[in-house]
Amino acid sequence: MTELLQEPILTVDQVIARMRGLAPGFPPGDGVGVFHRMYLTVTELVDARLGDGYFADPAALATLDVLFAGRYLAAVDADAAGRRPPACWRPLFELRRRPGVHPLQAALSGMNTHIEHDLPLAVMDTAARLGRDPLSFEADYHRINDLLAQVEAQVRAELLPESDPLRLTEPLLHVLGAWSIDRARAAAWATVLALRELRHAPLAYRAVVAALDDSVGMVSRALLTPVEG
Repeated sequence: MTELLQEPILTVDQVIARMRGLAPGFPPGDGVGVFHRMYLTVTELVDARLGDGYFADPAALATLDVLFAGRYLAAVDADAAGRRPPACWRPLFELRRRPGVHPLQAALSGMNTHIEHDLPLAVMDTAARLGRDPLSFEADYHRINDLLAQVEAQVRAELLPESDPLRLTEPLLHVLGAWSIDRARAAAWATVLALRELRHAPLAYRAVVAALDDSVGMVSRALLTPVEG
């Protein structure tokens, strides 16, 4: 379905080009495709704001954006090569065509993984690459999260319109009500703070990252619980 990544992605424009190239390959009803289209919108929004003063440090934010996207694209490439994606991404890739799962569930499952797992690790990756303290990205971290929240609201409205017969059904309300973008963003920043303190304790750092991979995957899987008979 997808071609393997041949060249390293170094710029936001390259990220967008790669994502646009992948988009037509996702068939209708593919849960990964639902998330992919939403995330492409986020990335295009970030790119549009890099030159207008929205971000305090646009050069560093561009690096963060590339590393952030790279974690999702690595999961796409692993799946395309017949390898298992990281544990946090496996639910969405394994259940991408699961009957009874509403498209909004797929979008939120992907957001959960990308925000709670990939974003804090991308902040740490960016700090290491630029030789900076992760706290120096805090302002722009919250700004990129604001864009994620904006798109999440749009996606909820598009994928679960007022006319959707499932909109008020108890199973769907229960599943969707269990996840909050505000809580996900807060948890992700708490992870940044924890990993910052563990930078010089590699065994503990790796243990926390491994546990994060598994725990985020559990929530992402729960979000894909079928709600339709």
